[in-house]
Amino acid sequence: MNEQELRNLLTQVQNNSLAIDKAVEELRHMPSELLPSAHLDHHRTLRTGLPEAVFGENKTIDHLIEILSAMLQQKNVVLATRISPEKAEEVTGKVEGLTYHDTARLITGNERYCSAGCSRGTVAIATAGTSDMPVAEEARIALELFGHKVKTIYDAGVAGLHRILSQADILQSASVIIVVAGMEGALPSVVAGMVSAPVIAVPTSVGYGTGAGGFSALLGMLNSCAPGLAVVNIDNGFGAACMAAKINMLK
Repeated sequence: MNEQELRNLLTQVQNNSLAIDKAVEELRHMPSELLPSAHLDHHRTLRTGLPEAVFGENKTIDHLIEILSAMLQQKNVVLATRISPEKAEEVTGKVEGLTYHDTARLITGNERYCSAGCSRGTVAIATAGTSDMPVAEEARIALELFGHKVKTIYDAGVAGLHRILSQADILQSASVIIVVAGMEGALPSVVAGMVSAPVIAVPTSVGYGTGAGGFSALLGMLNSCAPGLAVVNIDNGFGAACMAAKINMLK
């Protein structure tokens, strides 16, 4: 339950349009719910502005079914990351109301509870290459579930610098920018040198041997000489989305 949902509930009680017992039922699982496999944090959106997400890579199918079924009962968006197609087929086949996004490897649900209109501007997401799209799509879908407007610029790496320069209007009008890149990880520095908005760099594990699974891109981004650039973990599109949402939230 987000802040607006709680305000609506309390207003209904104040106006005598909702019985106290019904309101108590709505709040029964706040702030948390203990399951055999997890301790769900239903209060997180109200505290932080962002919903709890499920890291699904190491969870079993049974655990995902149990957790996501419980989360669907709440007035919060549902988001599970790092879900393989095989797990997704089993889980979505047994739990109604879930959608699998194969490129991003996300399962989502309860989209009607996204925090629409909470953003002060548009988040731009740029990738260096097509191979970086899974990480970028994780960020895009998460941001849209969080209620933020997003514009994407895909396959615009520094090997063809004209590609990112031609998108200057989108970049310069964004309130925050996420830049996703593997290989040497140069694109975030270029973008940060073009704009006044904060830039969040996401290194990816895309690249040959000395790319070292994304560490070369990570170190390049951490050593950037461009001001106003911050870096999240390798392949962490979700983390970048959360940081961008925090920057872009209306207050």
